[in-house]
Amino acid sequence: MSERHAYRCTMGATLLDPSRTLFRLWAPTCTEVSLLLEGYPDLPMHVAAGGYFECIAPVGAGARYRYRVGPDLIVPDPASRAQPDDVHGPSMVVDPRAFEWRSTQWNGRNWEQAVIYEVHVGIAGGFRALCDDLPRIAALGITAIELMPLSEFPGGRNWGYDGVLPYAPESSYGTVDDLKMLVDTAHRIGLMVFLDVVYNHFGPDGNYLAQYAAPMFHAGSHTAWGAAIDFRIPQVRTYFLDNALYWLMEYRFDGLRLDAVDAIPERDWLVELLVHVRACVEPGRRVHLMLENRNNDADLLRRGFDAQWNDDGHNVLHVLLTGEHEGYYGNFQAGTACELATVLRDGFVFHGQVEPVTGQPRGSPSGDLPATSFILFLQNHDQIGNRAFGERLDRLVDPRALLAAYALLLLSPQIPMLFMGEEWGSTRPFLFFTSHNAALGRIVRDGRRAELAAFSHFSDPAVRETIPDPNDPATFEASCLPKSDRQSARAQDRINLITHLLALRAKWIVPRLRDAHALDARAIGQAAVIARWRMNDGAVLTIMLNLGPHAQADMPPCADRLVYAHPPPDRGKGTPVVLSGYGVMVFMTGDGHG
Repeated sequence: MSERHAYRCTMGATLLDPSRTLFRLWAPTCTEVSLLLEGYPDLPMHVAAGGYFECIAPVGAGARYRYRVGPDLIVPDPASRAQPDDVHGPSMVVDPRAFEWRSTQWNGRNWEQAVIYEVHVGIAGGFRALCDDLPRIAALGITAIELMPLSEFPGGRNWGYDGVLPYAPESSYGTVDDLKMLVDTAHRIGLMVFLDVVYNHFGPDGNYLAQYAAPMFHAGSHTAWGAAIDFRIPQVRTYFLDNALYWLMEYRFDGLRLDAVDAIPERDWLVELLVHVRACVEPGRRVHLMLENRNNDADLLRRGFDAQWNDDGHNVLHVLLTGEHEGYYGNFQAGTACELATVLRDGFVFHGQVEPVTGQPRGSPSGDLPATSFILFLQNHDQIGNRAFGERLDRLVDPRALLAAYALLLLSPQIPMLFMGEEWGSTRPFLFFTSHNAALGRIVRDGRRAELAAFSHFSDPAVRETIPDPNDPATFEASCLPKSDRQSARAQDRINLITHLLALRAKWIVPRLRDAHALDARAIGQAAVIARWRMNDGAVLTIMLNLGPHAQADMPPCADRLVYAHPPPDRGKGTPVVLSGYGVMVFMTGDGHG
């Protein structure tokens, strides 16, 4: 038994039958547009309402095409479903119903079951190689993989945030059907698949939109990464709404992570996206929407977004673990254990206060939200890769403190996320890499080095010259993760720890997690906290964590059930305990099991 899926987008090439395709382009800056099909004469396109041009051509799947939008300008389709020859080449007509889906009974998983594993598909070896690795990932206790952006980008090496064709899966990773096979296989072994999507800017190379669809962009307005997209324009809103539904309905992704939505001024579009997705997805199918949002806008979570990446939580833990305090870590210098308690109690640290680094207020109150509204992590692509040398925490942190932090990450009620390689304690870097043309590559290299000059370690120009060149293929190669790295005794110990903690999470936490809320949290030392949550069955989860070397004496008595402790407590049940240096204890009380 199989299924076939397609989503009809407003723009792009829509297969009407095996030998006819409708082509539709939004080009409001143009007075005329022609379709250029390989092997056919130019075909004039008709003007339609709203700045669209369209025509029907006698071609089917596999036909390659571009648009002539000016006397000297030929461009790929901005809604291309496949781009086999990179961002400047022709687009290709795709038959979305050619792929037969085998996971016909899959309806997703509940959000509280989510344990996320962030993956860069290129580092993983492409769609097919990642597909082969899924059983290993699932065996850890992971329930969802999250793919860094897949939109076609220039060349074959990129983080994905330089994408310029949001509907076309990156061709260097494999074919359209390879990606569908990855999602289908994941579903067949019980894994959700999330996709990171970028709706706040286009990359700099291969982006022709301003030349034939100028209203796509805010005149004179820019984000940190390029021209700001103008979501006041109905056709722009539709272009991105369609994109979200295309990935969810045609590729069957289980959710989307929306990158840096604080760079989208039209907040109402995010609410519109939420409403459209909830209305379009089939009844009974569970699809999840996640935000990256520096604004800490808790109301978006109340409106129905499932969760937000908890950067505040990461930053507090990073400062506690490493002692680093430059850049945005400067917002978390004072009373960090108190700030960690705030993270565990309220989710966000900044819920309206003025940030020391920027001098501006940030965030909104979040303490009423369930713990599952926050995605917590110790590492991710940004927090590793935006370091000059891409160091992972295993190169920066006392291993005893790091192991205690993993217990908090994987046993707290916030949704945990790991970054690829973290499960075996990889010490290989994850660097920032690109494959731009030579001129743009130099600009990116020099710009990155100039940005890092603000950090004391890189104030010397000679030191800055040692920062890896993103455009050098060796930078990408240094970030790759050989399978042999997983074979060492140290790697196996880390794998065993992660697997054990996730098994405990599945047994003790997940069944009680829906609508779990924090009761209280407080600092009990310079680097130690105690936090409690009311679970949905009335049980109380307590975590005592010490990320410092000094023991904390006379902690509250041991509770009914000890879920996890490292090292084991040195006093019996019902008596005060000593929380060792780099120690953690997790208890469950009132759980109804005697």
